[in-house]
Amino acid sequence: MKRGIPVAWHGLNRMVTGWLVLLIVTVTSPSINAEPVSADAGPTLLVMGDSLSAAYGIERDEGWVSLLAARLEGDANVINASISGETTSGGLQRFSEIIGQREPDIVLIELGGNDGLRGLSPNQMQANLASMIEQSQDAGARVLLLGIDIPPNYGQAYRDAFTGVFYSLAEEYDVPLVPFLLADIALNDALMQSDGIHPTADAQPIILDNVWPELEPLIDPLIENTHQAAAQ
Repeated sequence: MKRGIPVAWHGLNRMVTGWLVLLIVTVTSPSINAEPVSADAGPTLLVMGDSLSAAYGIERDEGWVSLLAARLEGDANVINASISGETTSGGLQRFSEIIGQREPDIVLIELGGNDGLRGLSPNQMQANLASMIEQSQDAGARVLLLGIDIPPNYGQAYRDAFTGVFYSLAEEYDVPLVPFLLADIALNDALMQSDGIHPTADAQPIILDNVWPELEPLIDPLIENTHQAAAQ
């Protein structure tokens, strides 16, 4: 799989402030249960993410997950189990219960950014994500992995190890990958909030457009099967 994650962040002082804000979110953000964005018949999509999928700093219905539910127009259930400040370890701790309750057909995993900003082990991050992928596949769900980059001041060696986790998992488990969730966003100040790390409401449709080409081939056959079953 070809690697092509762009440089994600610029302006060192602004960037570091943004990451500190994200760390504070870990402490102050209230716990969010797996929240249904849509509740119509059809396949179920589960989004396990952090602040980038929890619509941090904007109205929740403006976030890309809510826009995804709107795009699906009632053809699928979208469950947003994202929590601002979540790490892969935190996501893994919640994952078994959520997947058992919701029984998703597709799991979108958008975690790892908070592991990176804390300088946690990429090997442990990979193990945590691998466990979520394996649990999803064992439950019969398809997986879409949503990758993220970290600031360059963490050092190129750590950064390469961090981003390499997503490619390694995608190859090992044969799952589709969005290499960089904030492509065409992170370098555009007009699309980033004042903390320099979270995208604005205007950026959310672009995030969805980044996700959709990899998600569409997974969801379309399930929706078609639902329509065929309803017509019989």
